[in-house]
Amino acid sequence: MARRILVVDDEERLRELVQACLEDLAGWETRVAASGTECLQLAQSEGIDAIVLDVSMPEMNGFEVYEQLQANPVTQAIPVIFLTAKVLPTDRDRFARLGVAGVITKPIEPLTLTEEIAEVLGWAL
Repeated sequence: MARRILVVDDEERLRELVQACLEDLAGWETRVAASGTECLQLAQSEGIDAIVLDVSMPEMNGFEVYEQLQANPVTQAIPVIFLTAKVLPTDRDRFARLGVAGVITKPIEPLTLTEEIAEVLGWAL
C-alpha cells in the first residue's frame, strides 16, 4: 500500500515539483493544499501518512497550522516535515521544541527529496 503524503505550499510550482518527485521517484500518493486551511481539512479526511508543510504562507503560517494539527486528536499523530528557506540556529531550536518530524530547506534537491523524507520518517524506499 502506497504512503499518502500531503504537500502544503502556497507556491504552485513548488507544490507541483514536490508532488512529481514523491510520486515519480518513490511511488507515494500525494495530496496537495495551497493553504493552511486546506491542509487542515485534508489532514482530517484523507488518511494522510505524513505532511510536508511550508513555513512561510499567507493567512496561516506553518507554525499555526502545526499547532492546530497537534490540537486535533484526529491529526496530532501525523508526522510533519517543515519546508523552509529560512533556517537560523534559533529556528532549529524552535523546530526541536515543537516536535516536528524534521526540516527540509529550500531550495529542495528534487533527486534526493524522497530519500530525505524517507530518512526523517524512518520509511524504506
